[in-house]
Amino acid sequence: MRKKKYSVSTILDTTVTYVILIAISLIFLFPVLWLVLASFSKSGSIYDLDGFFPTEYSLKGYRELFTDTAMYDYPNWLKNTLFVASCSAIIGTILVILTAYVMSRFRFKMRKPIMKATLVLSMFPSFMGMTAVYLIMVNFNLVNRLWGLILIYSAGAPMGYLVQKGYFDSVSSSIYEAARIDGASNSRIFAQITLPLSKPILVYTMLTQFAWPWSDFILPKLLLKDKNLWTVAIGLMSLDDTRFTRFAAGSIFIGVPIIILYFCLSKFLVDGLSAGAVKE
Repeated sequence: MRKKKYSVSTILDTTVTYVILIAISLIFLFPVLWLVLASFSKSGSIYDLDGFFPTEYSLKGYRELFTDTAMYDYPNWLKNTLFVASCSAIIGTILVILTAYVMSRFRFKMRKPIMKATLVLSMFPSFMGMTAVYLIMVNFNLVNRLWGLILIYSAGAPMGYLVQKGYFDSVSSSIYEAARIDGASNSRIFAQITLPLSKPILVYTMLTQFAWPWSDFILPKLLLKDKNLWTVAIGLMSLDDTRFTRFAAGSIFIGVPIIILYFCLSKFLVDGLSAGAVKE
């Protein structure tokens, strides 16, 4: 076998590329490393850090996170966050999948205008409509209610249906034609043919719909005034500087589950995103 020869320019280009990638990785890794180490600080205050890192380490922050709940009830905030994120993920996934399937497989008069309108509206940042959202929630008596948050997250989910539509576009039409010849109805085709073939995009949609409410701060801060209804994002932001260790511990703890889910479901995520990005 011939040995593959590398030119000096190729070796130099590869070396420079890897050096740049490693440098960028270290830049992004440093804040994470600092937050992890700060969560083990013994003093608890951000003002007691010697430079970037703590001088003494302890598990005090993690213990107080779940035991000292008189003023800062982290377990209750975590329960509220899990409830909102789970319900929003389930309802939002159903709405997104149904919207994407209809736009992909059915042809009707307003199909293209609706697609163009949703594409244009999705370009605007969501916080632009916060005043209107708050007034609507007040009129429907949904302020200080977790279900108000869930309805907003779920109602906004279908706006991001384009990736799912691209996935359904890639499914061969011959499968649907064969099902129709056999007498299958639209609902049966969707339930028994489309959904079993759509596991990657279902997992991708479910996880992305879960991640947004799990870490969102703006909407809960706007709508939840009762301290017992706070989510983790609001609760952690209410901690003062002397409880920075608890803040860091809470941030790490809430970030771990979503990271584990991403790693466990990475195959489905890649398959769903790549299949939805191209049309055969």
